[in-house]
Amino acid sequence: MKKDIQLDFEFYEKIIIYNSLLDSEYLESILDHVKPSFFKNEDIKIVFGGLCEYYSSFNKVPNLTEFKAHLNLDQKKSLKNVALSFSDLDKTFDKEVLLKNTERFIKERAVLETVIKTSIEAQSGNIDSQKILADFEKVCNISLIQTNGFDYLENIDQHCEDLQKVFKTISTGWKWLDERIGGGFQSSGRALYVFYGVTNVGKSIFLGNIATNILSQDKTVVLISLEMSEQIYAKRISAQLSQIAMNELHIHIDPLKNELLKYKNNHKNAKLIIKEFPPKSVSPVQIKTYINKLVKMGIKPDAIVLDYLNLMSPVDKGLNSYEGIKQITELVRAMSYCFECPVITATQTNRSAYNEANPGLETTSESMGLAHTADAQFSIWSEQEDIELGIIHLGITKNRFGPRDCHTVLEIDYPTLSLKDPDNTSKNYISHSSERKSVSNTLQMLENLNEEE
Repeated sequence: MKKDIQLDFEFYEKIIIYNSLLDSEYLESILDHVKPSFFKNEDIKIVFGGLCEYYSSFNKVPNLTEFKAHLNLDQKKSLKNVALSFSDLDKTFDKEVLLKNTERFIKERAVLETVIKTSIEAQSGNIDSQKILADFEKVCNISLIQTNGFDYLENIDQHCEDLQKVFKTISTGWKWLDERIGGGFQSSGRALYVFYGVTNVGKSIFLGNIATNILSQDKTVVLISLEMSEQIYAKRISAQLSQIAMNELHIHIDPLKNELLKYKNNHKNAKLIIKEFPPKSVSPVQIKTYINKLVKMGIKPDAIVLDYLNLMSPVDKGLNSYEGIKQITELVRAMSYCFECPVITATQTNRSAYNEANPGLETTSESMGLAHTADAQFSIWSEQEDIELGIIHLGITKNRFGPRDCHTVLEIDYPTLSLKDPDNTSKNYISHSSERKSVSNTLQMLENLNEEE
């Protein structure tokens, strides 16, 4: 692997301040990342601090005349010393190389500053591991890469070609849902999918089925559980894959092994990693660190299933419920960019959703910031007699990939916790009361026929 050439960072301070004084575009690109404390040269530190103060006051980059008028006598003396130091500089710079090296400078100085800060906090006994991890995460994610974006009117041909491309998706396993979210989960990521419902309605059942449905497509799934143990989740997956009732797995070990070995042989590229964390013990940053570890081991996820959002901890302490869940959701969605795969998770509804058919987005528990951030949100609910009918309801309440305000039913087999499309999946369901009456009437007719015989 090609290594970057070692930089003399103390000399590079002069290059940074030179371009900051003479190139407003360069200065604006680094202002959010560079602190005056990053500079060891006192004169450069003072001059860059003055630039920051000016920009903060007037929201613009000054020209040299404006900047000099803004400085006091000591600052002007430092500016003169800095200007004299430019005599040994080559004044021509490759912009791309300049930004790349400036990014290296920022990261080194930011890491050093974070280490010192962490050391001081550790000595005082004030250690917040999640905050420390978040600080280092923030430093490592600094980027000065600049793009001009997509020039729409100048790239009409490319746009039309893109429209004809079929974007790769990963099937949810349910045809009805696939057809309404653009073919399935976006395989390249940049998307967060959230299932929500009241307590014990079956959110984990949905997430477990999604994991097995994606696994069956020879994909790699990382399933993060903050509610159930790894063994309980594995037990559920085994029941779904083998179709052996979950509470009977222990008495059918040989058939189970045969089914799982057959499955493994038929899905040679499939991989499922189940990882348990105690509830409220980890932040999205820590989960990202864990998945990065898997990636370094060669386990690149095709999908991340997270059970579930509300059981995670925000990075910043002291946030209220709304702010905390909003921050968690934003960071989890960012993981779908980082790992270039969809993230599928769940959340609770609030009390107003109890006994409500197809609960709306406004019933999202704790924070509407979650609903605002998610790319698609799916409601789960049950009505009277649904357990007897073996069905569970699924609705779409937010959808950036297709229609919303539609719903259907899925068949549920409780012994194996398996979900399947019923025969009439192409139908949009508005109310199921008539469907239940029809089923009840049919059952009654059969009973009457038996009595007549």
